[in-house]
Formats: sequence, C-alpha cells, structure tokens
Amino acid sequence: MLGKWEIGKDTLQVLTESAASHVGRIATIVTGAVREVAHELGEWASDAFEMRDAASRAESDTVQSDS
Repeated sequence: MLGKWEIGKDTLQVLTESAASHVGRIATIVTGAVREVAHELGEWASDAFEMRDAASRAESDTVQSDS
C-alpha cells in the first residue's frame, strides 16, 4: 500500500513530466512561428528592394528617352 507522501510525490513527478513535455511542444510551435515570420519579413523586404530597383530603372529609362 502506498503512503500519502509517495502518492503525492508520484503525482508531482507526473505533473512535472507533463509540464516539461507541453512546454517543449509550445516552444517548438513558437520557434517555428518566429522562423516563419522572419522569413516572410525577409521576403517582403526583398520585394521592396526589387520594386525600388525597378522604379529606379524605369525613371532612368524615362529620362534617357526624353533626351
């Protein structure tokens, strides 16, 4: 027969193990989300650079054709 203290210890152990597993899964989710957000921001910045370059080339072409 298990004593009150041993039952409490076992319960605490199971709860601690469960918490560690859940925290690990949550950390994985958060890490993945941060990675995806960083990727999307990088893609957006690349698009902005490409649009700036295209606008600059278009302006240069317009100035040359007006001459």
